[in-house]
Amino acid sequence: MQQKKLAFIGAGNMTRSIISGLIQSGYDKTRILASNPSMPKLEALSEEFGIQVTQSNDEACQFAEAIVLAVKPQIMADMLGALTANNDLEGKLFLSIAAGLPVARLQTMLGGEYPIIRIMPNTPSLIGKGMSGLYADDTVDRDDKDYADSVMGAVGETVWVDREDGINGVIAAAGSSPAYFFLFLQAMEEEAVSMGFDKSVARLMVQQAMLGAAEMVCHNPEIELSQLRSHVTSKGGTTAAAVNTLIEEGLQETVSKAMRAAVARAEEMATQF
Repeated sequence: MQQKKLAFIGAGNMTRSIISGLIQSGYDKTRILASNPSMPKLEALSEEFGIQVTQSNDEACQFAEAIVLAVKPQIMADMLGALTANNDLEGKLFLSIAAGLPVARLQTMLGGEYPIIRIMPNTPSLIGKGMSGLYADDTVDRDDKDYADSVMGAVGETVWVDREDGINGVIAAAGSSPAYFFLFLQAMEEEAVSMGFDKSVARLMVQQAMLGAAEMVCHNPEIELSQLRSHVTSKGGTTAAAVNTLIEEGLQETVSKAMRAAVARAEEMATQF
């Protein structure tokens, strides 16, 4: 892994998860710095990981060869405007994990065609089980792409998209999808409770079933998902009764509509900031 001097502007949960993954993978902690207005978050990062911290974005910029833009989309323009006014950005690589901000918009905010890689991580990155989508245009060279891939590979799997609008598909299929699974599990847990199970027992049953099913998918990449489903669906049995009900009630169509709604919202957000 390349060990560029890496600065995070913003010290939220995703910043913490990426730093944790990098440190565990052997990244030199002296080459990582985080900036944030709030000292408590910075102090927690410094104490846990031994990285450098600052409340000055300018100091972070001057330190870094690569900068992770980890602030909310609605404050990105003001933050980058100040960064551009106060610093020479030549030669710096920008990694943006801000949802909804396309490369062209970020370059406008930066006032130049600096190399920018858009990254869409998801919340399982917090436990090293993330799925991140990445996009870079032709201004980004192979070494910088490899670097970004290694940074996000420290917290899970990565996939590159050839077109920037492919990031919206990543949002629908991976970025937002943990919430789909949580909703499904919530519905199962609530029904199990209504059947008379204690809530803690209901939670244990559904979460372990989910974990086991996910592991079966991961350990059998050569088997189609439909075939894995058929392996536990005996004709005329209980599973068949449940699965047929889900199909008849339009589960697949509902999932399709939900994912398309996520894409539509991502496209809408790209015009708002």
